[in-house]
Amino acid sequence: MKATRFSGIADAKSRVGQEIGVSDWLLIDQARVNGFADVTGDQQWIHVDVERAGRESPFGATIAHGYLTLSLLAKFAGECIAVDGIKLAVNYGLNRVRFASPVKVGSRVRARFTLGAVEDIAGGAQMQWQATIEIEGSDKPACVAEMLTRWYF
Repeated sequence: MKATRFSGIADAKSRVGQEIGVSDWLLIDQARVNGFADVTGDQQWIHVDVERAGRESPFGATIAHGYLTLSLLAKFAGECIAVDGIKLAVNYGLNRVRFASPVKVGSRVRARFTLGAVEDIAGGAQMQWQATIEIEGSDKPACVAEMLTRWYF
């Protein structure tokens, strides 16, 4: 995947409402899920106990943490979005997040970004993105989020 380049704020404003990029597919393996569980302390069996999840979970397998799925937006955005002349880009927050479907371990996910709005701020712009994390082979997304970033020039 080649990132979509923006030459600045005016360029971004001209692309509001457009799909900007789709990331590469990423395999969600048990090692990634276990690592996230270790870092966050969320050791719920549905994420880390492969045997029990296979027997007792309604999904028939372990699943990724919703917040793991959400956290991948930073990686995926880096694959899809590049800005010329930028000094700093920061995550500013999320207005809305929904976890529409669980991500079973062994699945592949990717993100799709549409630029929803651009607002001038001191020293740069605030970008509002519609981000959808898709699961390969599924009609239902894993996560849909309205993501805010700030670009400083």
